[in-house]
Amino acid sequence: MRRSWLLVAVGLAVGGVVEMSAGWAQGAYCGVARRCCLRRVCCVQPCCQWTCHTVMKTCAVVEYVPKQETCYRTVCQPIYEQKMVTECRYVPVVKFRECRETVCRPVYETRWETRAEPVCRPVYETRTKQVTYTVCRPVYETRWREEYYTVCKPVVETKKVQVCTGRWETRQVTVPSTCAPATCRPTTCAPATCAPATCAPRVICQRVWVPEVVEKEVQCVRYETELRRRKVPYTVCRWVTEQKTGLCTYTVCRWVTETVTRKVPVQTCRWIQQEVVRRVPYTEMQLRQYQRLVTTVRYVEKQVPYTVTRCEPRIVYKQVPVHVCCPVPCCKVSCCAN
Repeated sequence: MRRSWLLVAVGLAVGGVVEMSAGWAQGAYCGVARRCCLRRVCCVQPCCQWTCHTVMKTCAVVEYVPKQETCYRTVCQPIYEQKMVTECRYVPVVKFRECRETVCRPVYETRWETRAEPVCRPVYETRTKQVTYTVCRPVYETRWREEYYTVCKPVVETKKVQVCTGRWETRQVTVPSTCAPATCRPTTCAPATCAPATCAPRVICQRVWVPEVVEKEVQCVRYETELRRRKVPYTVCRWVTEQKTGLCTYTVCRWVTETVTRKVPVQTCRWIQQEVVRRVPYTEMQLRQYQRLVTTVRYVEKQVPYTVTRCEPRIVYKQVPVHVCCPVPCCKVSCCAN
């Protein structure tokens, strides 16, 4: 509610300021009051001259000022309590009861009976008979056949070959000798008494190899192949059938029927009635009480403060410079003479 009244007041103030601004603008045309008729000048020729100046204008500005307010809200706070609660529930209980019943029980008895039964037993006999049979015996024969084979035969030939040989010869060779130094007597060392140095050549014996080429006859052996023929024996086997007679022994079985007496066990069964007492289980539901710890919750209302920031509008009047330009008339005669 308070906020709506503030908005209405701000609207009215802004409307008044706008109306005042409009009246001021009409009265301040070129810096002269509205009543003056100088704005309409009766001139023959219009002139295009303008004059500009700065005028201070009062403007209304709405500013929002933040304001903190403390508000309260209702909060439900849970309170937990523990208490003992008595509960009832059905519990299954197994019980037994006695039941009498008449049942039939089998009784088995075994007795021996003498019975005569025909029995077949085998009788084996050995017999002999003459049998003719055919046998195959091998007969081996030796035969001859011709075959060819190759033989390598040596052939001796004589060839002449050149053999490089040589001999050693002893020859005398003259070689220059080295000069011997001059000899002096030990008592006198005058140059005249010294013997001159000797440089005579020497003759030495030297062995020299003299090569020679000699022709010799050499026997060579080469092998020539020769095709020959010979007879080779081989054995051939063939089978010949023959009829033979022999004795064959075999066994014959025949069945002979005999009467045999034996004791056979015979089992009989008879039923005897008997009264039996047995325990039969059954389940019975019993109601039992027990206590249980239960946690309950109850809610308590509580006022919790909280801070709210609101912006309140405020009107501020400020002086604003405005640049105004208006035309200047060419003649000073006014049309408002009357």
